[in-house]
Amino acid sequence: MLLWLNGPFGGGKTQTAYELERRLADSVVCDPEHIGFGLHRMTPRSLRGDFQDIRAWRQGVFEVLDHVLSEYDRTVIVPMTVVEPAYFGEMVGPLRERGHDVRHFALMAERETVLPRLRERGFGRAVRFLAGDKAALRGESFAVARLDLCLERLRGEEFAEQVWTDRLSIPEVAERVAASAGLPLAPDRGGALRGLLRRARTGVRHIRFD
Repeated sequence: MLLWLNGPFGGGKTQTAYELERRLADSVVCDPEHIGFGLHRMTPRSLRGDFQDIRAWRQGVFEVLDHVLSEYDRTVIVPMTVVEPAYFGEMVGPLRERGHDVRHFALMAERETVLPRLRERGFGRAVRFLAGDKAALRGESFAVARLDLCLERLRGEEFAEQVWTDRLSIPEVAERVAASAGLPLAPDRGGALRGLLRRARTGVRHIRFD
């Protein structure tokens, strides 16, 4: 089974993905952003835009996920924002045609909930900026500018199932996704403090320097 976690930037996709991986035996997170970063590294800065607009990215995502799902008989978790229905169809449609069980979840929240999450995520952008990456803060502005479009598009039927996360913790979001997909999660042990530290480590690990 593939669990595709969609949602606006700052919506909790990555944290939820790794919470699911931690509590689902032998599951694996496959992040399509890495293909996009690879494409950026291969092109001059003047040609770099939204890598989702490059057909090679969409085709690459399909082929990699098809390969993993065909060879790895466990749950595959994909945290990736995709709000263009045609692009989503190019990747998910062929996967389903190949017989893969794809479950899609849009992790939704009100604008007033997402903006503070983006500010928290902005710590990583600030680190990159201080390290000399002048595009870091522009990236955060891009996320904010796209927020309303993301929230509007992801309400559509083609992006069902929507999971509203405003009043849910990360473990609760993971539990909601797993229950809908019929997957048994291991108990969430370790307490609130350990969970907070674990999510902090996940956030630091995913500060992007690409």
